[in-house]
Amino acid sequence: MKNLFSSSELEGTRDKVLAGERLTREDGIKLMQNNDLLTIGYLADYVRQKKCGDEVYYIKNRHINHTNVCEVQCKFCAFGRKKDEDDAYTMGLEEITKAIEKSPEGITELHIVGGCHQNLSLEYFEEMLTLAKDKLPKVYIQAFTAVEIAYLADKSDLTIQETLKRLKKAGLDSIPGGGAEVFSLRVRDEVCPDKISGDRWLSVMKTAHELGIRTNATMLYGHVETLEERIDHLIKLRELQDKTNGFLAFIPLPFHPDNTELDSLSSTTGYDDLKVLAISRLMLDNFDHIKAFWIMLGPKLAQVSLSFGVDDLDGTVIEERITHDAGAQTKQGLTETEIINMIEKAGRIPVERDTVYNHIEDVSQE
Repeated sequence: MKNLFSSSELEGTRDKVLAGERLTREDGIKLMQNNDLLTIGYLADYVRQKKCGDEVYYIKNRHINHTNVCEVQCKFCAFGRKKDEDDAYTMGLEEITKAIEKSPEGITELHIVGGCHQNLSLEYFEEMLTLAKDKLPKVYIQAFTAVEIAYLADKSDLTIQETLKRLKKAGLDSIPGGGAEVFSLRVRDEVCPDKISGDRWLSVMKTAHELGIRTNATMLYGHVETLEERIDHLIKLRELQDKTNGFLAFIPLPFHPDNTELDSLSSTTGYDDLKVLAISRLMLDNFDHIKAFWIMLGPKLAQVSLSFGVDDLDGTVIEERITHDAGAQTKQGLTETEIINMIEKAGRIPVERDTVYNHIEDVSQE
């Protein structure tokens, strides 16, 4: 196996990976600085195969973005609007009910995220969750980023724990990983100064885990962060996972600059994306699942990523707005047949899952 690796700079890191040892911050930085993508990808795929085998997960899910009005105006966001802008919108509960009723048959997850809207009360979100559970009682409700939850808690003069308990009672099952961005204070001061700190994002997730609410985690990369700041972000996630084991999956999100205040920046390349996905698998040794969000990567690159440490392609999605407002050229959704075909053509075994990675059924077309 050692003869397969061409980069002498990665020999020490390679040996650690093959021995099952945890990589250090220095190892992570070395990987980020190295251009031997095939070696990095091979190592990540080695870890993936040992941890997950050849199964690749997908889910039948439906996205609802209930409002684009947001008090937290981030420079990298093309979705958020001030409430008096012409294209600002907020869905009423009746409109949300209709959207839920239009969900394709067989979905197992309803994914709800939006902006931090000053006029939406905690009761609005409780009613939303209650009606969602009433319409789709067997479907997992994965809703509201840590940023939304912290904003709602502050606005309601409640603790994070009190807010989460009320949302959980109303029907919240899990929390998506959005809003993490990059934890570096320098980065947040530059691109999202009004957003909660990285430490508070981690605190919201820790509280959720303690209440039995499983969550995802993300990193938005490819804007103003350094390679070192990417690794520091991963290590903080790893440290919290050591304590709670509450994260389900990690999803690296490539920055899309179109229609943002950072539109002078270039988009990430496929090379960048595959490297970040692979290094995430190597650094996050206590995360079971690394997800390639095809909406942001594109289906073809997401398919290639299955050989770079990835074991999850997310799902059917249906009507995603946030990334598309930033210029994503992908479709609003994929059919189950399209996803299965992507997985099987990559030589992997498609497995339909629910939010917490229970297997739904054998979906192989063979």
